[in-house]
Amino acid sequence: MRWFIYGVVLLLLASGCRQDAARVADAGEDAAPAYGDTIIQGSIGEPSTLIPALAADSASSDINGLVYSGLVRYDKYLQIEGELAESWDISEDGLTLTFHLRRDVRWHDGMPFTSEDVLFTYQLMVDPNTPTAYADRYLQVVEAEAPDPHTFRVRYAEPLASALISWGLAIHPKHLLEGQDVSRSPLARAPVGTGPYRFVEWVSGQRLVLEANPDYFEGRPYIKRVIYRIIPDPSTMFLELQAGNLDQMGLTPIQFARQTDTATFKRRFNKYRYPASSYVYLGYNLRRPMFQDQRVRQALAHAINRQELVDGVLLGLGQVATGPYKPGTWAHNPQVRDYPFDPARALELLAEAGWRDTDGDGLLDKDGRPLSFTILTNQGNDQRVKSGEIIQRRLREIGIDVRLRVIEWASFLKEFVNTGNFDALIMGWTIPPDPDAYAVWHSSKTRPGELNFIGFENAEVDELLEKGRRTLDQAERKRYYDRFQEILAEEQPYTFLFVPDALPVVAARFRGIEPAPAGIGYNFIRWYVPEGEQRYDW
Repeated sequence: MRWFIYGVVLLLLASGCRQDAARVADAGEDAAPAYGDTIIQGSIGEPSTLIPALAADSASSDINGLVYSGLVRYDKYLQIEGELAESWDISEDGLTLTFHLRRDVRWHDGMPFTSEDVLFTYQLMVDPNTPTAYADRYLQVVEAEAPDPHTFRVRYAEPLASALISWGLAIHPKHLLEGQDVSRSPLARAPVGTGPYRFVEWVSGQRLVLEANPDYFEGRPYIKRVIYRIIPDPSTMFLELQAGNLDQMGLTPIQFARQTDTATFKRRFNKYRYPASSYVYLGYNLRRPMFQDQRVRQALAHAINRQELVDGVLLGLGQVATGPYKPGTWAHNPQVRDYPFDPARALELLAEAGWRDTDGDGLLDKDGRPLSFTILTNQGNDQRVKSGEIIQRRLREIGIDVRLRVIEWASFLKEFVNTGNFDALIMGWTIPPDPDAYAVWHSSKTRPGELNFIGFENAEVDELLEKGRRTLDQAERKRYYDRFQEILAEEQPYTFLFVPDALPVVAARFRGIEPAPAGIGYNFIRWYVPEGEQRYDW
């Protein structure tokens, strides 16, 4: 589902965005919109699957977001608006949602879109044979029906605060998936949706191509083609950008701050900067005995200098994270327990847990075994790799032997994350506007392929998450989520590292980009290149 994914390239980003570089002086924002041209985007990871119900990575979600549509979505101000649904009604008790669907929508293969597709998608999500991490909110539905081709209705037994936005999930084509094993469907490599772009080709390890849907119900997109080039190394990607072989990518902090400040670069590209709706964390596999003692996890938090990561890795282009919600948003609790950089306190906690250097070799040990583990992270994300290197050094200073292993993205997910085959890992989460974090933190979500892959279990957290999602009053929800954050701060199943700034760059010939609380990608179908500046004619 588009709204809850691993964070690499984010479509829903935070408020406070601003343009960092002026546009070309003579380009003229009033240049007439024109159809045509191609945008070539750099992606560090290859998609895992283009069936949205099965996708849990950002590379897949970026593409699915252009190929498929949901009933609703977030607008530029992060307010809910209709997409496939023209309107909806909510019953007085908040338990029944009735969606009135658009009548002018067709699948990319020409078949008409109807409420039967929505009902099928619901049934797909709750089918126990569907290997999805996102079933939970749809399992709350006690009745779903499609009374006519343009009406879809669902009823809940209890209120669900995120019920409406949960129908922002991509709707899947019934006529192509019904009666099939979804995990083996050819749509995983050749999707058919109702969105603004149609699938053209996918060359593994190289590129994925989309083409504008001329029958898109909101109007044909201006940009004719979108090409995702898969370039795992950010330095190589930046060279390709400078050479004119890419039009868009996410800059690293050093690229943003030190390598793009020339007159030539400013003439050719526009940079943007805003706090990302994401955070990066060091997560511990709580099934490993060494991490089951809370004092060890607290000690690790004290041994890591998070401000050092913000200053050294992000070059100040971000802020320290204290929990799973973005600072400045209503759900964030700024009063949780903090863990300042304090190696002496870290050693005290480790000694309390039985870890001491008993043989004088410089490494802490317990019962004859050294305190040693491996941190995994994904290839192509310079921030995570550099953070891992700094953390490795800091932990070695207090006698912890840490190895760092960097793995290609698809293998990282399939062989390690989804199977729970890791000691610790550095990853990131997107922070959706609604704070319902049930899928990541509830103890029922610890099975292989689900999102609580560290194995965190806490009865009070389970109760708070259940109450938070059932409460419609925001002030009451905040009390539940404030307490939830207090427990996470105490338990430290993650060491929350930082909230980075998003640093996208786009070739200056593209117009119509309007930074907003939702970032820059929310109106992608209205980006355009004036006819006289178009580079590609397919």
